Amino acid sequence: MNRIDQIERTTSADGTTIAYEAYGSGPVAVVVGGAFCDRGAFRDLAQALGEQGLTGVTYDRRGRGDSGDTQPYTVSREVDDLTAVISAAGESGSPAHAFGVSSGGALVIEAAAAGAPLTRASVLEVPYRTAAWPPPPKDYIERLEAFEAAGDREGILRFFNGEAVGMPDEMVDGLKDSPMWEPMLAMTYTVKYDGLCLGGDEQDLPAKTFARVTIPFLTVCSSGTAMPWLHDSAEVLAEALPNATAIELPGEFHHVPASTLAPALAEFFTS
Repeated sequence: MNRIDQIERTTSADGTTIAYEAYGSGPVAVVVGGAFCDRGAFRDLAQALGEQGLTGVTYDRRGRGDSGDTQPYTVSREVDDLTAVISAAGESGSPAHAFGVSSGGALVIEAAAAGAPLTRASVLEVPYRTAAWPPPPKDYIERLEAFEAAGDREGILRFFNGEAVGMPDEMVDGLKDSPMWEPMLAMTYTVKYDGLCLGGDEQDLPAKTFARVTIPFLTVCSSGTAMPWLHDSAEVLAEALPNATAIELPGEFHHVPASTLAPALAEFFTS
């Protein structure tokens, strides 16, 4: 069944409404965004996957866009959200795949470890804090929760981009004059969700979780990612996961264009 550009909705196990868009027909390939990403961030990739003989899906993770945000938050509830999207967008018995971007990749790994109905999966530069990384901010989750309790969305945005990502203050200030600022402010409380998907405060490689991921996995890095600890995360994950392969694709910092990425993912998902 061919889909057109329109919002569709499904209901997660806890009753939360999850909004998604689906393009093309064939086995489902769900794109899972990272921090500050709603479904629109990867619409081009979902559409490109739809042109590759797949049903390309992009969705609003809970707390973002048109999706709900039933509390309390748990990573397992986000796994249920992804499972609900797969069920709604796919056909019973058909293969299903997922591609996670950055911290969204950590959610895909958690879902695969939990037994979500995935046949194959892929991730791009998941920022687990390996020994090569700068250390994470101290008391990361607690500090995010303190900003949230104070209603300080801008504080979260500045804390995340400055201390967690390492963006200079002047670059963060520059965001205020961009069209990204208001949408990012609207999603600030979900930054904690990404942190919890990565493991909380330390965000180390979750070896016990990796051991339960038995499906074939493709770990991707971009040629344009200059930070070696982020670029090399694809190889680190491929070595740590039981059944994974790493590839580098031509792209920009922490990003591979849909026109390059979609064919590579389609080849892996259908092989």
